[in-house]
Amino acid sequence: MTTLASPASPRHTLLVLTHPRPDSLTAQVAARLRARLEGAGGTVDVMDLYAEGFDPALRPQDEPDWTDREKTYSPEVHAHMDRILAADDVLVVFPVWWFGPPAMLKGWIDRVWNYGFAYGRSRPRLAAKRMVWLPLMGATAAEIGELGMTDILDRTLRHGISAYCGIEDSTVSTLYGTELSGLAPEARPARVAELLTEAEAALDATLGTPKEAARVG
Repeated sequence: MTTLASPASPRHTLLVLTHPRPDSLTAQVAARLRARLEGAGGTVDVMDLYAEGFDPALRPQDEPDWTDREKTYSPEVHAHMDRILAADDVLVVFPVWWFGPPAMLKGWIDRVWNYGFAYGRSRPRLAAKRMVWLPLMGATAAEIGELGMTDILDRTLRHGISAYCGIEDSTVSTLYGTELSGLAPEARPARVAELLTEAEAALDATLGTPKEAARVG
């Protein structure tokens, strides 16, 4: 098995996991990628939104104030902001539901990637980071293409979120055909192994290239 190239200086990755079941394929992918990053000498902060009990509901305390980009948000939000700032790279692993991210992940973006922190500054605070979105879609790439929805995630995640927040080094690496219920039970382990290998290849192609860490405060 090949491994990630070790960077000149160790990088710190925030791995955001979004799935309600710890035994899900999504969780297996996240665990495999964490091991791969750590095996290359990096450090990983796993932010499991469900396991940590994150509240995705946006309440008045975390509503943007367009007149005050220095607004003090809730303690939970500031704690998550600190973990993002501490990372060189952000890797988000999640299932695709209704052609978009789960409500839990969308709520995390709504609350944490807030005005004055993720956007709203002439010098974006997150601009120096690399970001990889790794969605798991049940349908095949061909099926998604027939629906005319091939680029919907790329537009939303890479352009609508990452680029809007100043992160130009952003990639959407989708795993297709992740629905296993249509396979015979004896065929599922082999398919899972294929998907884990695909996930590793996606990681190698994005975060596998050494890049000197640089943070914009």
